[in-house]
Amino acid sequence: MKIAVASDHRGVQVKQKILRQLADMGIEAVDLGPANADRVDYPDYAAKVAKAITNHEVERGILVCGTGIGMSIAANRYHGVRAALCHDDMTAEMSRRHNDSNVLCLSADLLGEQLINRMTEVWVKTQFEGGRHQERLNRLEQNANDNQ
Repeated sequence: MKIAVASDHRGVQVKQKILRQLADMGIEAVDLGPANADRVDYPDYAAKVAKAITNHEVERGILVCGTGIGMSIAANRYHGVRAALCHDDMTAEMSRRHNDSNVLCLSADLLGEQLINRMTEVWVKTQFEGGRHQERLNRLEQNANDNQ
């Protein structure tokens, strides 16, 4: 599995820790920036991860900003991206199990390091259940196509 990771300026330190964690887990991770904590705009970095997914360069992505809200809004504007803003182990797990989320959005300001580590591990390891949940994802896709 290959995962793209990006943040805004508020999430740079958390992003670096996530990159190390993924490497320790044996997962190939791509750092899509930023390189430092100079002010940047979150939509630009959400776009980098979303485009990497839509272009099939990576299977999944992780985005970090102050609250995670902006990143999730921005990433979900891209066709085929299912970005989930998660706050605990359960939301991280269920976002994968029932929604097949392919982008995990996290808050740099509201979550502790241990919780972020656990959430990242749970999200990476949890498989999509399919079945009735796949039917719902198919509906989402159909609705998106109907609104184009």
